[in-house]
Amino acid sequence: MTKSKFITDKLVKLFEQGLISYKDLNNEIFNILKSKKDEIILKLEIPTKEEFDILKKRVENLERSKPAKIKKKTKKLKR
Repeated sequence: MTKSKFITDKLVKLFEQGLISYKDLNNEIFNILKSKKDEIILKLEIPTKEEFDILKKRVENLERSKPAKIKKKTKKLKR
């Protein structure tokens, strides 16, 4: 409910300031939404695409090396 109140307050301020033209209003709404999106992303600490790809490669490398280590451990346990 506070989110909708925030947006309506921003829209009321825009109308009071005389930004009635469609393009100006549209740009302001997009700017507000982008800033909110950025705030949410910062709070969630979502990685960028490049960081995600690097982490994905690391996990794949670990998964490839993991079965070899497990096999070695099982052989040592059988002795």
